Amino acid sequence: MNNKNLAAAFVMGILLCIGLVLLGYFTAGGIVKLRALERTITVKGLSEHEVPANTAIWPIKFSEAGNDLNKLFSTLQQKNSIIVEFLKKHGFQDKDISISAPAILDRQSEQEGSDKAKFRYSGRSTITVYSENVDLVRKTMETLVDLGKQGIAISGEDYQSKTVFIFTKLNDLKPVMIEEATKNARAVAEKFAQDSKSRLGKIKSASQGQFSIEDRDSSTPHIKKVRVVSTVEYYLSD
Repeated sequence: MNNKNLAAAFVMGILLCIGLVLLGYFTAGGIVKLRALERTITVKGLSEHEVPANTAIWPIKFSEAGNDLNKLFSTLQQKNSIIVEFLKKHGFQDKDISISAPAILDRQSEQEGSDKAKFRYSGRSTITVYSENVDLVRKTMETLVDLGKQGIAISGEDYQSKTVFIFTKLNDLKPVMIEEATKNARAVAEKFAQDSKSRLGKIKSASQGQFSIEDRDSSTPHIKKVRVVSTVEYYLSD
């Protein structure tokens, strides 16, 4: 009886050892395969387009000075009317033109002692053109000298009165640019795989960067450069 039990235990031990060996073999094989799946490459794909701005915001500013406040207001209103007429003559409509309330400064209240300004009051008026006809805005800007001939000295552009050109049709470009960026990323990945004697597999993950819209350069703010970068991670196999 003891011999039978000993033999049975011996056989079970052998089978158990064989099972552990096989388990270790298949487990090792699974780890190798798992590690093979973890071989990846991360690449970036760029897409850039140059597009014309489709909206312009053009502030037109001028200043006046005087000692009679009522007369100063009248002068500002008169010159506002001249500018509006000038704009309409060039093809703009009422909906494109807005007139801001004049800004009046009492210089006397800001002077100390006997040092007084020549004119007590200074006034500034701003007329803003908001138009989707960018070419018309740019063309009209070149004729501002005509207002100077009518006694209106237009202020030069500063940070607050700079003409702004905007591109608002980004959604129309997004599908094409995302496709381009993805294709460019794949081309880079395929070249890497070829150089490393590997094969490019499926996409593991992908992320789209933010779209950016900037002036092409400082001399042509009406031309925009739209840019996006996509990041894609691919599997690699031998």
